[in-house]
Amino acid sequence: MSWSLPQRWLAEFVGTFVLVLSIVGGVVFTVWTGGGTIGVDLVAALAIGLGVLGAAYAFGEVSGGHFNPAITVGAWISGRLPARDVLPYIVFQILGGITAAAFVAGVAYGNVSVFAGAQHTALASQGYQGNGSPYVVGMWSVFLLEVGLTFTLVLVALLTTRPQSSAGNLAPVGIALTLAMANLIAIPIDGASVNPARSFAPAILASVWPGSTWAIQQDWLFWVAPLIGGVLAAVVERALRPTAAS
Repeated sequence: MSWSLPQRWLAEFVGTFVLVLSIVGGVVFTVWTGGGTIGVDLVAALAIGLGVLGAAYAFGEVSGGHFNPAITVGAWISGRLPARDVLPYIVFQILGGITAAAFVAGVAYGNVSVFAGAQHTALASQGYQGNGSPYVVGMWSVFLLEVGLTFTLVLVALLTTRPQSSAGNLAPVGIALTLAMANLIAIPIDGASVNPARSFAPAILASVWPGSTWAIQQDWLFWVAPLIGGVLAAVVERALRPTAAS
């Protein structure tokens, strides 16, 4: 069974929409209901894990279920995705993320205090110390964290989905749990990215609000670090491929 390019692009668009809706909605609407910091972290990690799990099962066989430029680049370097598909995948991932962030902003607009909170956090964007960011961790600490966590996520995704893996239909479970783990670790530190599309979408929308431009100013880190992590994961995945029996 095969799918056309537009079908694969649509799968990446909708899958990334679900992912970003899960994490941004989880944070913004948990704040809405008065959840504390721990509550926000737990809800966000659980929401994104479940969101990715459902999206991976729904769209994995159509497009590979990347929903993340770092995974797309890793899949290309590992030889599983043609170079011609990399840019379209990333474009539709970004568009799906922006649509989801706009959806959350539209819902939040119905409540003055919630919308003010959404603006203050730049729609649950990531950040590092300075430029008005609510996060107070050094830039290079955040950089290392994003490289390491994205490396782990992409490596799990590549290893569990290759033909030799014993994970089979449980591969999305391993990926979703790894993503939830990454969010539990990183949300208190930098807001948790491990996905450039997830970071860019709320940051670009929030850039129109006074006091929220710190997110787009710092967004470069949440492109560079995850992509480095994805490249390193692909290199390790290639090194761990089984050798032919002699």
